[in-house]
Amino acid sequence: MQRVAVIGAGPGGIVAARYLKSEGLEPVVFEQGARLGGQWSGEPGHSGVWPSMRTNTSRIMTSFSDLPHNGSTPTYPTNTAMGEYLEHYARQFDLLPSIRLRTPVREVSQDSDGKWVVRTDAGEETFEQVIVATGRYNKPAYPKVAGLDSFSGSGGISHAFSYKRPEAFRGSRVLVAGCSISALEIASDLAMLGASRVVVTNRKQRYVLPKLISGVPTDHVAFTRFAALAEESFPMAAVGEGLKGFILASAGNPEQFGAPRPPENIFEANISQSQFFLPLVAEGRIATKPWIESVDRQTVHFTDGTSEDFDAIVFGTGYDLNLPFLSADILRALNADEHHLDLYQFTFPARLPGLAFLGMLSVVGPYFPVLELQARWIAYTFSGAQPAPSAQELQAGVEAYRARRGGPQELPCHAAALLFARAAGVEPNLEQWPELGRGLMFGPLTPTSFRMNGRDSLPDAPARFAEEIKAFGCMSSDQLTPMQAGQLQALAGARDVESFARFVASVPVSR
Repeated sequence: MQRVAVIGAGPGGIVAARYLKSEGLEPVVFEQGARLGGQWSGEPGHSGVWPSMRTNTSRIMTSFSDLPHNGSTPTYPTNTAMGEYLEHYARQFDLLPSIRLRTPVREVSQDSDGKWVVRTDAGEETFEQVIVATGRYNKPAYPKVAGLDSFSGSGGISHAFSYKRPEAFRGSRVLVAGCSISALEIASDLAMLGASRVVVTNRKQRYVLPKLISGVPTDHVAFTRFAALAEESFPMAAVGEGLKGFILASAGNPEQFGAPRPPENIFEANISQSQFFLPLVAEGRIATKPWIESVDRQTVHFTDGTSEDFDAIVFGTGYDLNLPFLSADILRALNADEHHLDLYQFTFPARLPGLAFLGMLSVVGPYFPVLELQARWIAYTFSGAQPAPSAQELQAGVEAYRARRGGPQELPCHAAALLFARAAGVEPNLEQWPELGRGLMFGPLTPTSFRMNGRDSLPDAPARFAEEIKAFGCMSSDQLTPMQAGQLQALAGARDVESFARFVASVPVSR
């Protein structure tokens, strides 16, 4: 049996092993920690979750298509529930015998025959193929700040990755740097759990979406197939205005709450998410400042000329790519640095056949549907069920990525999901499902929705998807609203694809 090395037993590595196995391949999963689950293992040193942390994506969008969460799971599961979910998934597909815990990979290299050599403390093994699924968020990135090394606050300097005990900051003056989800969630946590003062500093205020909009999880209405197709079909200026209009209508402008005003261009500003940050700013429980100019012991000077003393600084300023186990030759071939890997569609290198990367892209929105689709594409390609990209396609894709180096590296989850679904040949045939047309276009891109057509389709997937789009009161009718009908007609005109126009005409509209 053809063996495939999978490096990392987080969500990406586990779902990759599941599909490799179903394709008749033998996965061997190497995990450095004592538990599977990656970030959701909660294991010190390998996990960036903190005790009170919940998911920022809903339970339907934080699951795989083969295993829904049970009915008692809250809308936003706890981190421990997610760890248990992943262990359950591994047991359900009999993956535990394939996972080698406490087995860090020391080096991956290629031998003279083109085979892949994986070296651990136990020795070397040779594989036909390798999937790197070690995750994108495990090496904290710190910005360069003049005088930062001089900071003498009693709480010290830390990163969101190591934030574990909010009670350690009780009564303290804390500066939280960054506008990412983790930065805003940690600032909210500290403000509600007893820090005496919480200040958030960032270079640029983002627009902030709450977790829930009128009781519906934001990921059910913000990351849709319509949004993905609109980005492909309409001018980006029009797409940006539409996105900003949605955010302002559902969440307001941060300036209304007392936070800085974001840039007018939504793509320049970017988007973050937090249920409590903006209300806490409005209540005066979180203050905001522009970026840090310099640090002098306990005193932090800001770019607006003000200064303030702090007991602790927590950086929520992102992560660098961390692939120390790849040989120098491989890293050179990938043109790798802290932020970039030269890959075709974020997955395959141009001249290293048999090597693939899973989950190494920055995704805005739910990760689980994207991970599963990318895992399916890789598994289908490695097994031969799906044609591998040609050498010309690989090179053209890598060159297209190189042209975007230095620009924004985040990809909306709806765009990523459609990218990998098309590559795997599992994008739903829209014409086949007019009765689900509203949900397929304006509902959540649930993992189940990608099991309706193509390889590994499930007979009950359409019925399950019909239930998922009704969850949380997201969509009570299968009929388009007049506004949605108009949006689809405009999209059909922009795409000018006959089959899509037929689909649009077949979806029922409320009168």
